[in-house]
Amino acid sequence: MPLDRVAALRNAEKLLRQGKVDPAIAEYLRIVEDSPRDLNSTNTLGDLYVRAGQTDKAVEQYLRIASILHDDGFLPKAGALYKKILKLKPDHEPALVQAAEIAATQGLLADARVYFKTVADRRRVRGDARGVAQVMIRLGTLDPADFQARMGAAAARVDIGELSEAVADLKTIAAELVEAGRQPEAVEALRQAALIRPDDEEIRERLLEVYISAGDLDRARECVATSRQFKSLAAAFDAGGRTGDALEMLREAARLDPEDAELRGHLARTFVASGNMEAASEYLTAEMAGSDPRLQLMAAELALRGHADDGMALVRGVLEKDPARRDAIAALGWKLAAELPDVAFKVVELAAETAVVQTDWASAAATLQEYVTLVPHHIPALMRLVEICVDGGLEATMYESQAQLADAYIAANMGPEARFIAEDLVAREPWERANIERFRRSLVILGEADPDGVIAERLSGSTPFMSTDVITRAVFPSPDAGSSPADASPAAGSEEAGIFDDDPLDLSSLTGLDGPMQPAAAPAPARREPEPPLQVETHFDLGPDTIDMSHLFGDTDASGANPTAHAEQESVEVDLSIVLGDMELGGAEAQPDLDGVFEQLRGEASKLAGGDGADEHLRRGMSLRQAGKIDESVQAFEMAARSPHHRFQAATLIGRTHRGRGRLPEAIEWFERAAQVPAPSKDEGHMLMYELADVLESSGEVTRALALCIELQANAPEFRDVAARVDRLNKVQAQG
Repeated sequence: MPLDRVAALRNAEKLLRQGKVDPAIAEYLRIVEDSPRDLNSTNTLGDLYVRAGQTDKAVEQYLRIASILHDDGFLPKAGALYKKILKLKPDHEPALVQAAEIAATQGLLADARVYFKTVADRRRVRGDARGVAQVMIRLGTLDPADFQARMGAAAARVDIGELSEAVADLKTIAAELVEAGRQPEAVEALRQAALIRPDDEEIRERLLEVYISAGDLDRARECVATSRQFKSLAAAFDAGGRTGDALEMLREAARLDPEDAELRGHLARTFVASGNMEAASEYLTAEMAGSDPRLQLMAAELALRGHADDGMALVRGVLEKDPARRDAIAALGWKLAAELPDVAFKVVELAAETAVVQTDWASAAATLQEYVTLVPHHIPALMRLVEICVDGGLEATMYESQAQLADAYIAANMGPEARFIAEDLVAREPWERANIERFRRSLVILGEADPDGVIAERLSGSTPFMSTDVITRAVFPSPDAGSSPADASPAAGSEEAGIFDDDPLDLSSLTGLDGPMQPAAAPAPARREPEPPLQVETHFDLGPDTIDMSHLFGDTDASGANPTAHAEQESVEVDLSIVLGDMELGGAEAQPDLDGVFEQLRGEASKLAGGDGADEHLRRGMSLRQAGKIDESVQAFEMAARSPHHRFQAATLIGRTHRGRGRLPEAIEWFERAAQVPAPSKDEGHMLMYELADVLESSGEVTRALALCIELQANAPEFRDVAARVDRLNKVQAQG
């Protein structure tokens, strides 16, 4: 029969008023069982249990009400009931937990912590370690900003074996601490994670990053384990100026990853730069270099220092695969020049030979020129340089190289060789004191008792200097077609035959001797029978710049016979007495100084080389240039450049014009032509070198530009920004 709820409530009230508590409880129990969601009746029933001293039954009723309220979303009312329960039973754990959760949901974090800590204490007392850990984990989730509680939660996870969850929490905590700028706490979080999982690569990586960002590199050293980590720490040490520690880290990285060619190459370069070749050889071998030409060259350098043959084999291999690497090969040779001059020459020569094969004569010569600048008096290098200059038609460089070779022979006490070249140089430029001095020193080496007397006699024309200069072939032109050797020879008793019969000029006061010299009059050269012309093959083409000096030696006779039929002989006699004889020395009593003689000789050579025509072309070119008629000015300068005396200025102006128009190959060509003749002054010569180096660099010819800048720096260290250019070009070349 259904319960009459109204009647039951009235009956329960009567019983309570009569003081009959137990019957009233029974009546309320019937009502609650019939209507479980009658929360008021349930609450009254709980209160009656309290009055009756039945606390556990009261708590049971209150818990049922709180659960229904919690499920229905009435959290404040549910929280109030849990507090009511805790007043009856403060150690009631389910009520504590539920009260803590409701407080946390309401944002009452302080209340929640109190409830959870009470639960943890109770569980700790009864030895429930897992229960304590669970509470600590829950505490760690209450407030994301409470990093201490979160760290405690991670530790609690470790206690119950939830290692993966603990590590994940610690990584998250560390990342948030780093973002908040709390580096020390982040380090601690990562350290805890590393203790849990020492093999976790990500943890060590992040810990390393935190240490490095905090500047604690010594602690960071404790974290590195992989090659990449060692390299990261090495970079940090290097940035902090601790190069020794950086090198140690890199060596450890190379040990862990021996296949890292880039790292081993870097270590090799570092040790090479510090001079520790033994350590460098540990990291770079031919096998490790593989097909990388840069590493191959480094391996070659190491091998050249200990096993030259192996090193040369590597160098040849690089050139065979890529002849364009000849500039890098040359730079390697220059680098070794001071330490291993002979080995370095083999390397440089190989680079020069590659340029010769490519018919790049100028580069081949420049390669050897730089070497002999670094290693003066190296005879094999100078001999090869002269050969290249001859084969390539590099006239100015050839003369300079001959002078250097003569100096090298003199330094080596090789008298005959030195004398031969010195004679050649004096015959070409008798006014140059350096050439006269070379000749004098070669005579001293040969044991000549009176070298200055010999020089005076030779300059007088009694025994003319011998020259192999191919330009002198223009002095003695070949016989005309159809002429026989006999027709071309001067007839006995003819005016031409006696061209050398004049008395020699007395230069005793010009030789710098302590006392006057009285040379005997030189006899006229003996008459020789005509000889058939030598069939000498020549590789030289006499161009428009050839200087015709035949008028110095007399005109041909009326019959048209040529007095110079022996011009095809390999050595040509150049009688300087004609030149000296034309000078106005003021009679027998005049004793001009040697400087005056040389100056007058230079003047005569200038007239022969240039003439008023070249002057006119040069002036006209300047006028056209100022008028803006660039093409016409270039044509005029080209005409002027045919004269060696005017070539420097004219060729320089043409080179600048081409450079301004962006025609770099033409600019280089004309600047090089200008460089083949002596500069009017040191400053102008320095400026030409600077401009040529600039154009070469713009054209990508870094090695040649660097060589010029190094030479310019040696001659004029303060010239413009040459020092900075050398540094920059060295870096560019080092990068390959």
